[in-house]
Amino acid sequence: MSTLDLTVSAVQLTRDICDVPSVSGDEKRLADLMQEALTAYPHLEVIRDGDLIVARTNLGRDRRVIIAGHIDTVPINHNLPTQLSESDGVEYIWGRGTVDMKAGVAVQLKLAAELVEPSVDITWLWYDNEEVDSSLNGLGRLARNRPDLMLGDFAILGEPSNGAVEGGCNGTLRAVVRTHGSRAHSARAWMGENAIHAAAPILARLTEYTPRDADVEGLVYREGLNAVGITGGVAGNVIPDLCEVEVNFRFAPDRSTDEAQDYVRDFFAGFEVEFTDLAAGARPGLDAPLAQEFVAAVGAEAKPKYGWTDVARFSEAGIPAVNYGPGDPSLAHHDQERVEISQIVAVETALRAWLA
Repeated sequence: MSTLDLTVSAVQLTRDICDVPSVSGDEKRLADLMQEALTAYPHLEVIRDGDLIVARTNLGRDRRVIIAGHIDTVPINHNLPTQLSESDGVEYIWGRGTVDMKAGVAVQLKLAAELVEPSVDITWLWYDNEEVDSSLNGLGRLARNRPDLMLGDFAILGEPSNGAVEGGCNGTLRAVVRTHGSRAHSARAWMGENAIHAAAPILARLTEYTPRDADVEGLVYREGLNAVGITGGVAGNVIPDLCEVEVNFRFAPDRSTDEAQDYVRDFFAGFEVEFTDLAAGARPGLDAPLAQEFVAAVGAEAKPKYGWTDVARFSEAGIPAVNYGPGDPSLAHHDQERVEISQIVAVETALRAWLA
């Protein structure tokens, strides 16, 4: 593909941008095509930061909405180019990125090109490196380089939500819980202390853990605390002196990051705990006027977002934010990743009606 045509349907545009591979770190070609296509529209000011593209209106409206999406995907696994498929009378586009989240990006690109006189000023924002380490995230980089481009009264992130509105998101924390022992020959195990055996109470506590449901501004978030990895052992004839259990805590947005860490420390009292990753959740912010108008206009029931998304970055900046896009989140990153065509059309129609 040498050019990107923004006049085609959002369905076709989904296929077009999915068929341009953009695995995290390799977004340049797609970003180049998007920038070239968007600069043809005089109502948009187009700005680039690395492989992140900003296109915004400057109409002097009294309110500004940020509508964002990431353009990178997880690695391809024999699921490109895209294909059309049908199952039980439902039509899909099949292929990497269709759900997470190029269908949402396609809707945004089409509306950015066509909404010359929206009812609010809009900052359209498409960014790189969302699927990898947060230090590489294009949205975080923009917040550092050009925070003025992330100012707004309300934000919509086009993450797949089955066309529903998902407010806020859970926070996420990863920690390593360690046990120590002393090495010895396994033929004389009594001479040492087995660190793997000492980790049994850690697993027992996790098995007995009961998830908490937290009502936050009318949405009920469910927490989760799980072992996601375990390492230990030296050799087949050596009593191990170290065992590490990696745990992931998905915490409701009514907890601060400090409170989440305190909870994990208390939960594993008596063990060494090292935190390796921490990201705050985001309160739904559905009491904001623009958020209420949006939910009413699109006619979608507001639900909680259990996973972490970049709405947390907007929330941290004091901007109410929701997730809203086509695609079933359970199919994100799946080898059978596919998006319902009807959801692409429905999201486009609803967003267009609200913004126009």
